[in-house]
Amino acid sequence: MSDRNRNKLPNNLPQLQNLIKRDPGSYKDEFLQQFRHYESNLQIFQLKPSQYSKTLDELVIFLAQVAHCYPEEMKDFPQAVRDVLQRHSSTLDRTIRMTLCKALILLRNKGLVPATSVLELFFEMFRCQDKLLRKTLYTYIVSDIKNVNINHKNAKLNTTLQNFMYTMLKDNNPVAAKMSLDVMIELYRRNIWKDAKTVNVITTACFSKVTKILVAALKFFLGTDDDDVKDSDSEEEEETKSAKELLTGHRVGKKTKKRQKKLDRALGNLKKNKKKKKKAEVFNFSALHLLHDPQGLSEKLFRQLESTTERFEVKLMMVDFVSRLVGIHQLFLFNFYPYIQRFLQPHQREVTRLLLFAAQSCHELVPPENIEGVVKTIANNFITDRNSGEVMAVGLNAVREICCRCPLAMSEELIQDLALYKNHRDKSVMMASRSLIQLYRKINPDILRRKDKGRPTEAIKDLKVLQYAEKDARTYLQGTEALQENEEDDDVDNEKKQEVDGWESCSDDDDDDSDGEWVDVHHSSDDEVDNSAVPESKEEQVKKAKTISTSRILTQDDFKVLQRRQAAKETEGMKSGGKKRKRDQEEEEEERGELLKLSMIENVHKKRVHDKESRLATVMAGREDRPKYTHGPQKMNPHASTTNKDKARGKNYTMIKHKVMNRKKKRSFRDKQIALRNSLLKRQKMKK
Repeated sequence: MSDRNRNKLPNNLPQLQNLIKRDPGSYKDEFLQQFRHYESNLQIFQLKPSQYSKTLDELVIFLAQVAHCYPEEMKDFPQAVRDVLQRHSSTLDRTIRMTLCKALILLRNKGLVPATSVLELFFEMFRCQDKLLRKTLYTYIVSDIKNVNINHKNAKLNTTLQNFMYTMLKDNNPVAAKMSLDVMIELYRRNIWKDAKTVNVITTACFSKVTKILVAALKFFLGTDDDDVKDSDSEEEEETKSAKELLTGHRVGKKTKKRQKKLDRALGNLKKNKKKKKKAEVFNFSALHLLHDPQGLSEKLFRQLESTTERFEVKLMMVDFVSRLVGIHQLFLFNFYPYIQRFLQPHQREVTRLLLFAAQSCHELVPPENIEGVVKTIANNFITDRNSGEVMAVGLNAVREICCRCPLAMSEELIQDLALYKNHRDKSVMMASRSLIQLYRKINPDILRRKDKGRPTEAIKDLKVLQYAEKDARTYLQGTEALQENEEDDDVDNEKKQEVDGWESCSDDDDDDSDGEWVDVHHSSDDEVDNSAVPESKEEQVKKAKTISTSRILTQDDFKVLQRRQAAKETEGMKSGGKKRKRDQEEEEEERGELLKLSMIENVHKKRVHDKESRLATVMAGREDRPKYTHGPQKMNPHASTTNKDKARGKNYTMIKHKVMNRKKKRSFRDKQIALRNSLLKRQKMKK
């Protein structure tokens, strides 16, 4: 390289950076020159940190890129950059501050600075009033923690950061606390910090005085990511218009760049909203199970709910969270039921969700007298003839879900009154009442009227009505009495069946086809009478079931036999006609898990009024296999010419106006005579 080019080299930092990475030893002098230049500029910059320095900006990035080439000379560089950010983070120029953060990220990626010091500094920098910087730091923190734990969990680093973030959630700056909470939630969703400590740190945000932090923590546990609940000081957004309306509105008026940008922005927001609607809902069931003290958390959260002044939407989320805690962990929070009982009115906002929360908070360990008030309130306010059919059906569905979790909450008088709606004129009420009757046929048929109990089945005969906090503990598997006591007996039965089948096949053959050979047929003696026809007593069945359950290892085929046996018990003695309804009930029971769905409360059997789009869709679906609609009689020959009358329909009105006006005038008697004569002559000629 010539001397002329070498003199310009120190000022061309990108070129010098490239050469140093290729051969660090040959360009050490140039590097030291730039490093001294950086130190002098840094001292000047610290006198006025709010002023932008382009030279320092370029030097910091250059040194961060080549720091790994000179580790001895650059050992104090990361700490110097960190000190500048820590001292002047709020007063630094935005560009310089972003450059210093990027330099630290480069040094961290090269392994020249520990993760703890960098990440803790970045968490503190969430206090800066720079949205772009906060977004950049948020993305890097999540990706860096993910990379650290990608091969194996770094327990020491995770514990240190979790303890630090616990303090950050209590920070006076609400923006910093909210960003720290978002980091923890994102790490949990990516299965990086999916442990009990992370979940219990997030629970502390449920008691924050900042609405945004409170709502974010509640959404995490409730599993909703939509933006239904917004901050109180945020403005209400305009109603989202369809893309067609936006494009139609843009056609009118003067075309300007400002209007075009506004249109593009509106179309972009429309696409984002569509993507959000298509996104599947995720429920953090595991987070609810990882709580250390759910009883204390529910009590503390309920006290906050009673004294809070938040908006109704936020209160609704808190009620939902408390009901999930009580239902999943089977907690005792007796004051919760009178509290939610006050809101169970048909005119109440979101009353179906409140009914869902009431049912969700019930479980078998709650004393029935605490839930009886809720059931009676629903019956008095919803299940009355003064309400519409939908309201009554919703009330019956809510009562059914409550009684499914706590059967003893229903009294004999009330169930008999509600069963009278099984013949109601409204289909929704009728189906809801019958589902409630069907529920008590399985769990406690004694409180039903005789005509509502249905035909007795074997399953009902074996049913034991459980009292409060009682468990149905058995020492055997139900249905095992249908199996043989030994596996050898099963083989013998199979052989007997094969012999009988062989004898039947031989007897069905013609005499001409037989070769005259003897066929061995097993004949049962008088002592070998089939005892299967003799019904066994209850005690004998239980004894046999215990023997088989303790003496045999059941196979997959045996379990299939047990399932068929239990299904036969439930259907034996029932009318042949309720199979479809039984399948629907089995599907509902399979869907009913730890948490209830709102569709179980709003399960109204009624045709909804079609809107314009759905009505048009049904119309178009009915026209799929139908030929094209045409008016009037069709030609026998489609290629035949048209008449003048048909041609006149396609002409402009001014072309045929004179003919129409003449036709409308009143004809004289003489004109009618002439027209009649001409018509008769024409017909006579056509006959010839």
